[in-house]
Amino acid sequence: MQRISIKPVWTIQHPDGRQLPARLLELLVRVHAQGSLLAACQSLGMSYRHAWDLVRQGEAQCGTALLNMERGKGSTLTALGEKLVWADHRISARLGPVLDSLASELEGEIGRLTEQEPVKLRLQASHGYAMDALVKSLAADGMALERRYGSSIEAAAALRDGACDAAGFHIPIGSLQSQALALYARWLGDDDLMLIDVASRRQGLIVAPGNPKKIYELSDLTRREVRFINRQAASGTRFLLEGLLAQAGIDEGRIQGFEQGEFTHAAVAAYVASGMADVGFGLEASARQFRLDFTPLAHERYFLLCHRDALEQPALQAVLRTLRDPAYGQAVNALPGYDARHAGRVLPFNQAFA
Repeated sequence: MQRISIKPVWTIQHPDGRQLPARLLELLVRVHAQGSLLAACQSLGMSYRHAWDLVRQGEAQCGTALLNMERGKGSTLTALGEKLVWADHRISARLGPVLDSLASELEGEIGRLTEQEPVKLRLQASHGYAMDALVKSLAADGMALERRYGSSIEAAAALRDGACDAAGFHIPIGSLQSQALALYARWLGDDDLMLIDVASRRQGLIVAPGNPKKIYELSDLTRREVRFINRQAASGTRFLLEGLLAQAGIDEGRIQGFEQGEFTHAAVAAYVASGMADVGFGLEASARQFRLDFTPLAHERYFLLCHRDALEQPALQAVLRTLRDPAYGQAVNALPGYDARHAGRVLPFNQAFA
């Protein structure tokens, strides 16, 4: 099957029609990551002279500097340069899973029209790092698959409606487990459902490096000076947080920003890293991705669900082989807060949470 890739592209346009130079944003992102204009040029295969031309053109359009250069200290971004870089991170984090889902749908549609290899596996899942690793591994092995990312409820409903072969979502480990299972019960009433373990993972508070606002527990979210960024309504992570707040007797209405939601863990972390919020709630892996601090508050179990007869199909057998491959386990265990020791274990769903 032909692979389709969709990447977000954005720019800033002057009233006279001039736009920021192509690749300037990409260059600034690399400078921010590597701390040097020269290193950024080398990683992009770009000449130093061309890079400076891009920077000067961008500065002329913006009317202010984008880079600070100090002899012997490399390159640092100005406040505007940093703002542009974090805007790029936020755009990619927010839109990445949506565009991946759309690309996968288009692959299937084009494949059917051009008589290419048909889709062998339809996945609908709550987006996460272990799931992303699984999808990439299956695609690298030549699996023709269609994946759609959305909330856990959407994944459960898709499995019930026959819109996917396997659904991926997560359930808290501990006191909120039965409450979460009750939430999904209306879509998971079939007796032949089978659970395939993928990983366990940690969720908690994501804060700026050094935790300058001293946010250590849920009660700190209610302080007037604390700005919070949430996940979107109906997401499994939002449900987890609401359950933790209820257990602690904390009124979510007292949390500034509680109704402001992002659609991915990475987008929450990027929002905090850009300084637009003081704290978010999400995965440890997303916090570490943006070099943020993290306080764990809950563990949860991420898994796939499918019908019993689907397990015998070649596509699901390939999924099991990948999950049980030591290389996959090592890759997932390397993700902060993830544990793949039970990856590939299969249990009847009605027995998996006994």
